[in-house]
Parts: sequence; C-alpha cells; structure tokens
Amino acid sequence: MTQTVMAGENIAATQQPSSSEQANKGLAGIIAGGVNGTYIRIAADMATVLDAEDLRILAIVGKGSVQNINDLLYLKGIDMAIVQSDVLEYLKRQGTYKNIDKRIDYITKLYNEEFHLLANSEIETVQDLVGRKVNFDVKGSGTSITASIIFDTLKISVEPTYYDQAAALEKLKSGEINALAYVAGKPAQLFAPLTSDDKLHFVSVDDTSALLETYLPTYLKNQDYPGLIETNQNVKTVAVGAVLAVYHWDRSNIRYQRIANFVRHFFENFSEFQHPSRHQKWKEVNLSAVIPGWVRFPPAQEWLQRQ
Repeated sequence: MTQTVMAGENIAATQQPSSSEQANKGLAGIIAGGVNGTYIRIAADMATVLDAEDLRILAIVGKGSVQNINDLLYLKGIDMAIVQSDVLEYLKRQGTYKNIDKRIDYITKLYNEEFHLLANSEIETVQDLVGRKVNFDVKGSGTSITASIIFDTLKISVEPTYYDQAAALEKLKSGEINALAYVAGKPAQLFAPLTSDDKLHFVSVDDTSALLETYLPTYLKNQDYPGLIETNQNVKTVAVGAVLAVYHWDRSNIRYQRIANFVRHFFENFSEFQHPSRHQKWKEVNLSAVIPGWVRFPPAQEWLQRQ
C-alpha cells in the first residue's frame, strides 16, 4: 500500500508489528516534492510497484531540491531523494556543503522536467518581464534554482517572489505578480484546471547556446495543456533532469545494503513502471543514462555492468 507522508510525521500502524526490527525490515524512505508536483507521484509509483516482503518504501513530501539534499544528509529515515540534476553544481558554487560531490551519489536519471513560464496577457516575451514580478517558488526549491540560473543566463533582471505554487497561481490571476516559473514534468497538475478564460499563457524560452550548456531544448504542446495551448501549437522551453539521489554510504553500513536491495528490486522490475496506469514520465527513463558531475551508486553501476 502506498503511503505518502510529510517529513517527520508519525503514522499510526494499522497492524501491531511484532517488533521494531520487523517493522523496519527493508524500509526505505524517498523524499520527493510537493503534493502537486511530479516527484511525489513518481515516488508513490515506486512505493506501489516495489512493495515486497523485504522492501517497503515510504514516499515523503519534500520542500525542494536543496532541502531534499539537506534532508538526505541529516534527516533520519531519508535514504533517497528526488532532486534536479543542476542542484549539485548549484551547491558546489554556493559552498553550502564541504565535498558535496563525494557525499551524494545517484542511482539513475529519471526523466526530464520542463521549465514552465506562465504569464498574464501583458507579457508576450521573456524580455517583457524585465523589472516585473516573477514567482520563483519557495526559496531553496528546484524551481528557484533553475529560474535564477535561466534569468541570469538570459541577462533578464526580474523581481523574484517566493510564494508556493498554489498561492502564486492565485496571485498571478489577481495581477499581484506578472508570471510564475515552475519546473515540473509535463503535464503538471497545477495547470490542469486552467483554460483560455483565465487569460494566462505560457511564454516561450529560447534555447540559447548559453542555456544549452546546462539544459536541454524541448517544447510544451497542446496535448500537454489543451486548455492553454492551441491545437498544433508548441511553446519552446528548456528541461532539466530529475535524479534519484542517495547518500554515499560505506559498503559495511546496513543502510548501504538496504539501498542495494532497493536497487535490485527497482532495476529488475523496471518494466512494471511502463504500465499505462503509471505516470507517463516513466516512459522517458533510461536507467543507463549518465549524469555529468555525478557519481553512480556502486550497486547500481555494478548491476548495469552485469547486464
């Protein structure tokens, strides 16, 4: 049974376990993203598909890529984290953690997440946002990281705000802000209820050579957001990779063995994630994809080499 919980929240057991050791056997916690994002749905799929006698996954609601890395380093019960691929480079530049690239590994790249830039009718191009209020999501979130990099790279100075996405959407509708940025795998649930009546639209982000040093070119299409994008129209944007990260445990540590067990179940049962009932982003996952600047968790690397 899938369980999605807030970090640090206690859940009353539906059945009395015979012992603490039995209750925690094979337990692995994955901290993901907010309730409206793709990360938590991906983690929930893992909890459902990989439920086994020797493996139980808790999908935990997180607060963005930077906080997820911090939780992975220090919070009890967090074994893995879904984060953006640019977060490690961001933390290295900020000097937030010593030797962060040696303390965090990755199991696999999951999929690409699209950069959504939703604006009111006054805004036609990214350049129109100069000096305007653009929501970057909460501070420390993956969106705030990517939005700051993109606007800096494009040399467009905006006035960032840091509301959560649900609040930002309401403020965009009321005219308090001019646009909101959101990094999420399309189609993002946040935009599902919107129609042309809301007088909002996605703004194109050109894939400049400077942006392509970090991100991938992609499009938002009518099939993704039929209420916002007209038939046969595409909105140019960029994408950032989502990564399943893990702490760099020593081989002798029991938690290393616990994650190695997860890797085996995950890789051997990967075809189950291709089922139509699972999130469509699973169709983009290539388990062997390499992420520049990251080191793969040894059991994952060894499994791939055996194949």
